[in-house]
Amino acid sequence: MNAISKNMAEPAAESERIHVIFDCDNTFGMPGRPADDGLALLYLLGKPRARLVGLTTTYGNGRVDEVYGNTKAMLKELGRSDIPVLKGAARGNRRDSEAAEFLADRANAHKGELSVLATGSLTNLYAAHEIDRSFFDNIKELVLMGGVTEALFLNGVGMDELNLSLDPEASYRVLTAGANISIMTGNNCLDSYMDHGEYRDRLMNADNPLGGYIYRKTESWFGKKNELYGLNGFYNWDATAAVYMLEKALFADRAHACDATRADLERGYLGTGRDPSARSVNLPVVRDAAALRKELYDSWLRPHV
Repeated sequence: MNAISKNMAEPAAESERIHVIFDCDNTFGMPGRPADDGLALLYLLGKPRARLVGLTTTYGNGRVDEVYGNTKAMLKELGRSDIPVLKGAARGNRRDSEAAEFLADRANAHKGELSVLATGSLTNLYAAHEIDRSFFDNIKELVLMGGVTEALFLNGVGMDELNLSLDPEASYRVLTAGANISIMTGNNCLDSYMDHGEYRDRLMNADNPLGGYIYRKTESWFGKKNELYGLNGFYNWDATAAVYMLEKALFADRAHACDATRADLERGYLGTGRDPSARSVNLPVVRDAAALRKELYDSWLRPHV
């Protein structure tokens, strides 16, 4: 995969960099499994402004052992084994892990400079807070993908929330203790739809060999989406959250009073937003779906400069 690694973006000047830890349940390339965590990772790797401090793995799309092994293998294929990968807890009732320790340590080392992107269960983030109660104060920004504000339907078929609901106690603690939180909800990510035909053509016809790699690794996911929802494409949930972290001008911010209870979070519901005393979170909305898609393709396929 040397040809692929040579097409990763050059770093930006240190003063322009955004330091990121990506906490994910990455099953990119695993047959029939969601690919959006891996697409978010590829987006970050293609952005010169992003300095990926490390990846921490959680459960959701797969068991944490599967996610950890798959993420290590993906980085090796991309020639980026230099990026640390730390394994998180396997479940919500035993949260201690090397991932939580890494999150707490790096947040303390990069006080006020570290952004955290989380696209699976919030178990590792809650555990980091338990290790260091200053964890959320130490990080610059927390961007989550997950949660719903109303029932979620894909092509008329109901879909359960599958991130915040995985560990509702951790989600409740993060949402009540955290600061500067933005959440790309399932509802607000419906503008992230990527049509199979355009996706195939853009990637397979690209000069950059990374295009073919991405398509081949994700092709089976389209069959699963068609089987479950009759869709000839997919909603790019996690990559949209990554784009928000790096390119906020593509979104409109929306404040939401997060009055969700633990019971609400068992189904990933973020509450009514009607309690003015509740902690405010930001639920960004995509301004222009075409611009979002262009940003993703441009980053995935950015040539080496």
